Amino acid sequence: MQIVSKILLNLGVDENSKINESQLILLDIEKAKESDWRVLALNKELSDARAELFVLLRGISDKDIEDKLINNYKALQKFRKEDTSQPKITEEVTSDVVIYCDGGCTPNPGKAGSGVAVYRNEKIDKLFYGLYETMGTNNTAELGALYQSLLIAEQEIEKGNKVEIKCDSMYSINCIQTWAISWEKKGWTKKGGEIKNLEIIKTSYYLYNKIKNSMRLSHIKAHAGYEGNELADRMTMYAIQEKSEAFVEYIKEIDVEEILSMRVG
Repeated sequence: MQIVSKILLNLGVDENSKINESQLILLDIEKAKESDWRVLALNKELSDARAELFVLLRGISDKDIEDKLINNYKALQKFRKEDTSQPKITEEVTSDVVIYCDGGCTPNPGKAGSGVAVYRNEKIDKLFYGLYETMGTNNTAELGALYQSLLIAEQEIEKGNKVEIKCDSMYSINCIQTWAISWEKKGWTKKGGEIKNLEIIKTSYYLYNKIKNSMRLSHIKAHAGYEGNELADRMTMYAIQEKSEAFVEYIKEIDVEEILSMRVG
């Protein structure tokens, strides 16, 4: 689940565009109240699946196309659910080092933190936490975690290791893999308003471009049974608990069961 923010709303509907019927349904807003949809949607709780679909439906006005996209998405979600129910023998076995990153915020905006779990040869090796903000957002926390993961990846690549970063934030991935390409060409501007979190996006984008040919960045679903994702999630809450502005290594014994019993983000 996530809290609906202005950023999410703008990702789904351009400021100068009209929300479509399917997006209203996803936000649980009646057609009669369409004129006030932004106010009504802000700060609502929305599942990750609904949020993704809300963004995917951006700019679509043909009802047949809307329905086809929704049906395709539901089929994909069903496949993901079936796939994650299988034993986790995943592609990460091809990498020497797998880095899971996550960011969290309670509420959003509010107290934020970032966490990273590093696996070496398929076993948990190190945990990191920090980047505490008294008034951050889910997106700033996710971007911070991804940037720290890129820094770790850069060090591992220099040692000759194969590296993969697994991130549960499509927003963060899109920022540095897709959207930043266009923003850079336009002088770091975009149609419809300012680019939120621009400095961390630029820094991450430049580092990603430097090492992208020597690593892999992939998306995974949050809270879908991946131990590394869950550990990174707990580190975000630990960062908030400890109010650690510095991004530091977790120096206590890594008792996986004990850490997983910590507060969930």
